[in-house]
Amino acid sequence: MSHVGVPRGTARKRRSVALLATGVLTIPVLAGCTSESEDPTSVAVPQDIAPASRDRVADGSTLNWAIDAVPSTLNAFQADADSATTRITGALLPSLFPMDAKGEPRLNPDYLESAKVIEQEPKQVVLYKLNQQAVWSDGREIGAPDFVAQWRALSGRDSAFWTARNAGYERIEKIERGKDDLQVRVTFSKPYADWRSLFSPLYPKEVTGAPGTFNDGARTTLKNTAGPFRLRSVNKPRGTVVLDRNPRWWGDEARLDSLVFRAVEPGRRTDALTEGTVDVADIDPATANSIALAARYRGGNGGPPAHGPGAGITPAAALRSWALAHGSDEEAAEKAQAAREETREAVAVYAAEQKSLSGFAVRRSLEPSYTQLALNGESGPLSDDRVRRAIARTLDRQELADAVLKPLGLPAKPPGSHLALAGQPGYKDGSGALGEQDTKEAQALLADAGWTPGGAVRSPQDTKAGSEAEKKDGGKKAADEKDEKAGKKDERAEDTEKAGKKDERAEDTEKDDKASREEGEYTVGDDKPGSRSPGGSGVTAQDKQPGGVAGAYAPAGTAAPAPAAVRSRLGKDGKPLSLRFVLPSGPGSQSLRTVGEKIVEMLDSIGISTQVTKVADDSYFKDHIASGDYDLALYSWPATAYPATDGRPIFAKPEPATDGSLLVAQNYTRVGSDHIDQLFDRAVAELDATASRDLLKQADARIWAAAGSIPLYQRPQLVAVDKKLANIGAFGFAAPRYQDIGFTGRQAAGSPANGKK
Repeated sequence: MSHVGVPRGTARKRRSVALLATGVLTIPVLAGCTSESEDPTSVAVPQDIAPASRDRVADGSTLNWAIDAVPSTLNAFQADADSATTRITGALLPSLFPMDAKGEPRLNPDYLESAKVIEQEPKQVVLYKLNQQAVWSDGREIGAPDFVAQWRALSGRDSAFWTARNAGYERIEKIERGKDDLQVRVTFSKPYADWRSLFSPLYPKEVTGAPGTFNDGARTTLKNTAGPFRLRSVNKPRGTVVLDRNPRWWGDEARLDSLVFRAVEPGRRTDALTEGTVDVADIDPATANSIALAARYRGGNGGPPAHGPGAGITPAAALRSWALAHGSDEEAAEKAQAAREETREAVAVYAAEQKSLSGFAVRRSLEPSYTQLALNGESGPLSDDRVRRAIARTLDRQELADAVLKPLGLPAKPPGSHLALAGQPGYKDGSGALGEQDTKEAQALLADAGWTPGGAVRSPQDTKAGSEAEKKDGGKKAADEKDEKAGKKDERAEDTEKAGKKDERAEDTEKDDKASREEGEYTVGDDKPGSRSPGGSGVTAQDKQPGGVAGAYAPAGTAAPAPAAVRSRLGKDGKPLSLRFVLPSGPGSQSLRTVGEKIVEMLDSIGISTQVTKVADDSYFKDHIASGDYDLALYSWPATAYPATDGRPIFAKPEPATDGSLLVAQNYTRVGSDHIDQLFDRAVAELDATASRDLLKQADARIWAAAGSIPLYQRPQLVAVDKKLANIGAFGFAAPRYQDIGFTGRQAAGSPANGKK
C-alpha cells in the first residue's frame, strides 16, 4: 500500500516506509485520561504470513522481493537510509531486540544469551552476554570492540561521523569487556529506559571504527556481516541487491539459496507479478482486486485444439467467410475479421495475465504505522489552539477509517494514541483529552476564537443605516434634509430604474461564489462597487416588491447583504477562514486523496474553506511538510517499541534558531509545549516500565489536547505473495525471520518461482 510515510530518522533509524500547552484542560483531567492500565479492548490485527514449520519448507531456490528502489545507503544510521535499507540489513546484520508480533522488543537468542540491567546506583549498568557461536562472516567473533566502535560513531562527540541521530548513545559513559570476551558491560552517565533500542542493527568495527568507512564505505557494500545471509552484489543499473546464504551462520540455516531485492516502482507491481519477475511485493488496493479477480478466473478458450472438419477455422475466419457469402463488401469483411482477431488477442492477453496472477495470494494486515492529519501551528489561523481543536472535533475519524480499511476487509478502529498502536504494551486511548466528534462544540470553539458566519464580509466604514444614523447625527431629520438636497430626487429616480437589474447581478454573484468554492478557493467581497447593491445606491429588494414601503432603503454606499453562501463562510475582520491543504498527486497516493476529499467536505460543512494543492510525491515531504509550506497535510508515522526515545523529537517544542527560523527536529506540525517535553524526559529516564508508560500516557493526552496531529487510521498492509511461499507476507509488527522463508512442496526445491527466473 503506497502512502506518504515519514521515517523516525533523527529519533533512531528509519524503521519503515516514511511527526503547546492548551491552557484549557486542568492537570487532574489529563491525569484522569492517562492513569488507567492498558486498554483491555486493544487487540492487534494478527500478521498474515502463511506460517509453516521449517520441515515443510523446501531447501533451495531464489526469492525475488520487490522494493521501491535500490537504497542509497546500507548504513541504517545515515539520513538517507530508507525502508529498503532496513529490509536488506535485517537479513545481514545483528538485531539484538527485534519487535515481536505485539510490537514489543524481544531478546534475539541468535546473538544474545542474556542482556539486563545489573546496577541502577550510582549509575545504570547493562551487561550483555553474547551467544558463544556468534561471529562475523570473516570468522571474527562479535564482541566488545564492535560495541565500542558503534558507540563512538553514534555518540555525537565526533562530528566527522555523519549520523542521523545519537539518541541513547550520548548517554553512555563507557563500554568495557566483562569477565570474558563474550561479555560487554555498558555504563550510562544518565538513566536510559530504552537501552534495548541500542546496537540494532550492530555493525562490525570495520564499518563504524573510522569516519571514512562509516560515511562512504558502508553506502554501497558490507564486506563483513553476521546474519543468515551475506551480501553478494549491489547493481543499481539493474536495480538489484542479491544476498546469498551465509556459510558461517551458526543459527538455523536459511531455506533459500539466495534472496534478490528487485527495484520495482509501485505503479509497475502488477506487471512485475504478471511477468513473474517478483514473488513478493507490497501492493495497492487496485492490484489486490486484480489478484482477487484472478482467483475467480475459470478457464476460457485455453483448451487443446479441436479436430475434424472445420477445426482449423478460427472464429474470425468464419466471420469473414459468412460476410463474403452474404454479399458483404470484401473490405468490410477484412475489417470485421481484423477486429475479431484483435479482440481475441486482447482476451488471450487478459487470460494469460489472470492465469499468472492466480498464482498469487494477497496477505493482509495492518502496518505498524498510522496516518494522521497534520495541522501546521506555526502561524495563521492554526496557531490558535482553539481553531485546531475545532477542526479535530469536526472530523468523523470513524468515517475516514472506514473509507480506507473496510473495503479491504480490515478492522477500522481509529487509533487512540500517538505513541503506541492497538496491541502494543502500554496502549491507551487518550483521545478523550481532546473530545469526541461534536460539530456544535467545534462551532463554539471557532466562535470563541472570533471566527463567525459572515465574518468574511467586510463591514462598511463610517456608515450606519436608519435610526442609528439619526442617533449618531444628534437626532437630525436626516431623511427630510437628504430629500431637500439638490439632485437627490433625480439620483433616486435613476437608481430606481437600475434596480430591475439587481436580481440578475445577485444571481451572478452567487454563481461566482459557488464556482470559487468548487475550485477550493474563496474570495469574499469587499466595499468595491461590485460588492455593493446595483449602482452603488443601496436600493433594497423591498423597493421593487409589490406593497413595498416607498423610501425604505439604506443610504447610498451601504453594502448589499452578502449572498447566503458568503454568510455561511466563517471569517474574522473581513477575512475568510481558508486553509491550504497539500496532498500528494502520485498514483500510489489515491487513498490519501480520497481521505483528503472527505476532510474537505467535513470542514466545508461548518464553513471552513480549503484550498487543495496537489504536488508530486517526490517533493511532497521535503518541499512542503518538512519546510512547513502547508496548513493541512496527511502523512504517516511508523510505530516504535521505544516511544520515549522516538516520540520526543516528533512532538518536542520547536526552538528558535539564531537566524529567526524554528528548529523543529521532526515536529513538522510546529506544535509543542515545555510540559510535553518534560514528560518525555522523565519517561526516558524512568527504569520502571510501568511508571515510564504512565508518563507517556500523560504526554499523549497533552498531545491530543494540543491538536497538532490527529491520528486517523492504521495503515493497511497488502502484500502479494506467491502461493507456494511460506513464512512471508504481511508481517504486522514483527520483524521477518529470514532463515525460515521459502517455498513449500517439491516444485520449489532448486527452482525459481513460477519457473520464470
